Amino acid sequence: MNRRDFIAQSAIAAAGLTILPSGVLFAKDRGVVRLGYIGVGLRGRNHINEGLLRDDVEIVAICDTQESSLKLCREQFVKAGKVLPKEYTGGVDAYKKLLERKDIDGVIISTPWAFHKDQAVDAMNAGKYVGCEVIAGLTVDDHWDIVNTSEKTGVPYMTLENVCYRRDVMAVLNMVRNGLFGELVHLEGGYQHDLRPVLFNDGKHFYGKGVEFGQEASIGEAQWRTQYNIDLNADIYPTHGIGPLMHYIDINSGNRFTNMVSFASKARGLSSYVEKMSPGHKNAKLDYKNGDVVTTTINCANGETVILSHDTHLPRPYSLGFRVQGTEGLWMDVADSIYIEGKSKNYDKWDPAKEWLEKYDHPLWKKYAAKAEGAGHGGMDWYVFNAFVQSVKQKKQTPIDVYDSVTMSVILPLSQKSISEGNQPQEFPDFTKGKWKSRKNTFALDDSGF
Repeated sequence: MNRRDFIAQSAIAAAGLTILPSGVLFAKDRGVVRLGYIGVGLRGRNHINEGLLRDDVEIVAICDTQESSLKLCREQFVKAGKVLPKEYTGGVDAYKKLLERKDIDGVIISTPWAFHKDQAVDAMNAGKYVGCEVIAGLTVDDHWDIVNTSEKTGVPYMTLENVCYRRDVMAVLNMVRNGLFGELVHLEGGYQHDLRPVLFNDGKHFYGKGVEFGQEASIGEAQWRTQYNIDLNADIYPTHGIGPLMHYIDINSGNRFTNMVSFASKARGLSSYVEKMSPGHKNAKLDYKNGDVVTTTINCANGETVILSHDTHLPRPYSLGFRVQGTEGLWMDVADSIYIEGKSKNYDKWDPAKEWLEKYDHPLWKKYAAKAEGAGHGGMDWYVFNAFVQSVKQKKQTPIDVYDSVTMSVILPLSQKSISEGNQPQEFPDFTKGKWKSRKNTFALDDSGF
């Protein structure tokens, strides 16, 4: 390599992989990806399962502060007939020893949200690809720290938002790109899921029993997640809803969110649940700050509007409430219906969504559905994990890059600020620093890397 080429390559590295489109830095397949796992609670062990099923993944290290989680993780390896990984434990900084290892290509972070930003930043500074569970950070500054570190180090960061790969979501993406809905005008989504049995337990069972949280719960997400519903009034879990919608309207790739405003209902659901389960219990008398239904409206540079909903404290069936509406028709997942003007069977009645979703099944699902069979969350866990692994293996950009990751996550602190200020609009950060105008949306356009 001559001096000019060396300088050019160094400039690319300094600018950071994260500012380049997918596939630009495609390198020779390394064959096997060596992963370290930070956090092996329930979600972390889901990712462990995905890794143990693959011949191109070697899990060399795991880290957790709880022996109960490490024990369950060991059982997974024994059952799979795989070599036990090196364990790191003893305190919240134990992961730093894991990051010192030279044989780790990437890390999967599945710890409580409060640890995500520091662990991700440390991992990128150590040169490890980061696949992080939602949320990226708790403050706007946290999100900027992640972007700045990724750009400085050239190490990709990917939020492991599995709903982006849900089969119907990707079929609708295919329909959008084929112009079935015309020009998109309005979109909706959210996290509408009764989490009361997750936020409380009896210290022995993960779900559906007991009314304890924190140290008294001693198991599952009730140990930490419930506290956010006491302390914050915000959309504390926006990525399931907003992640897929971003790809439909080219956010960060020719479009961007410009500003947003959030509203919160009163908070009654969690107190009512505890009182119903255990009359007179002290946890029924707590001041749960987080509204039972939090609604956020977002404006886009290209004129679309987006409504996002967080609804997890009241009795209800699970739904992400997707609605994709354009000049030629719309899809609503709650109604399981699609209407396309001039193409639907009746001009004033819905078509069953199944007919359209099967016709426009995304090519990646048509090709790889068999590999995803049996994977978590209807197969979409295989897709998001595979996308991360293949990116690490080929040393290329992740399909959900750092800009997309922080954009879908920063809604948490922005919504909190909007609500606390009496529903004042909040300017949406441009994490791309203007690059959104020229970036291209390449998400799931082909199967390179699969």
